[in-house]
Amino acid sequence: MAKILIIDDEQSIRNTLKEILEYEKYTVAEAKDGVEGLKMLDKEQFDVALCDVKMPKIDGLEVLQKAMEEGIDTQFIMISAHGTIETAVEATKKGAYDFIQKPPDLNRLLITIRNAMDKSNLVKETRVLKKKVSKGSIIVGESPAIMEIKESIDKVAATDARVLITGENGTGKELVARQLHEKSNRSKNGLIEVNCAAIPSELIESELFGHEKGSFTSAVKQRIGKFELANDGTLFLDEIGDMSLSAQAKVLRALQENKITRVGGDKEIEVNVRVVAATNKDLKEEIANKNFREDLYHRLSVILIKVPALRDRADDIPLLIEKFLLDIATDYGTKPKSISAKAVKLLQQKSWTGNIRELRNVVERLVIMGADEISEQDVIRNTETQ
Repeated sequence: MAKILIIDDEQSIRNTLKEILEYEKYTVAEAKDGVEGLKMLDKEQFDVALCDVKMPKIDGLEVLQKAMEEGIDTQFIMISAHGTIETAVEATKKGAYDFIQKPPDLNRLLITIRNAMDKSNLVKETRVLKKKVSKGSIIVGESPAIMEIKESIDKVAATDARVLITGENGTGKELVARQLHEKSNRSKNGLIEVNCAAIPSELIESELFGHEKGSFTSAVKQRIGKFELANDGTLFLDEIGDMSLSAQAKVLRALQENKITRVGGDKEIEVNVRVVAATNKDLKEEIANKNFREDLYHRLSVILIKVPALRDRADDIPLLIEKFLLDIATDYGTKPKSISAKAVKLLQQKSWTGNIRELRNVVERLVIMGADEISEQDVIRNTETQ
């Protein structure tokens, strides 16, 4: 339930606002001045604060400024009976969501609170997503093969060199691509991902290059393609070995000329994109079978990074298990489970045809089905079909 803090030195105002907001099903807390308000904001998480500007001890603008400096995510709606345009502008500059004059218009106040709530939810979602992305893009391992990959990333990331990442399904090719982007000079711009295997061949060109309205039956409006969306950033072409030959020819031209043309259009559009590609196929074999263009292969493979299968880096399995136990506990909001040394050794001995993805799924199953300390018997019971 949404929580709102009212910071106002007038008891009558607090009572009125609280009655209205509780009727609207909000959870409401009160602070009689700015000092008390800051203490409550430090101790509890509030979605919205309704804060008076003129108060003893600390005025509302100072409360707002200190809350912003401390990184408090609460959305502030400033309220004042002596409001001026200058005060409203100053409040907005300091980070206030909105400014409302006393006595507040009830409808406007409720609409503003709802809008502030929407922003508060977006801030929370963004923070969670950022944590998930950063948590998911760490390459875990200390085996020689993984250390070599980390060193390659550190050397290559700062350049605009194209990289071709190879390896079996589930080995973590996407993590390598993310690390290349995050450590590059393009990290402030987007990493745009395209799974070439998941898009039908007749739609891949539209996905990559966009299309003009009316260029084909379902093209009811203009669409911007991934190359344009990735401008000044990184384009990650996952499973590029599954791309159609006609799309390969257009990708080759885009890489050669740094220009693309939307499907159904004739205007050339300049793009500045770093391309990182990945595949689980042997592209040299695909070239021999006439399924992949040799000239495109050479354009993409300026730097080659091969991600090893999990069976070839079994020494990394204890570190991976430890990370997954922490990640899963964070996702579930629970205390991380421990695992016995014998259980870890048993997991190290398995073949892991699904690689890291399969290991993560098994660890999650063990967290759900196993004891507080995951035992060897838990592993045997929950991996019988492995």
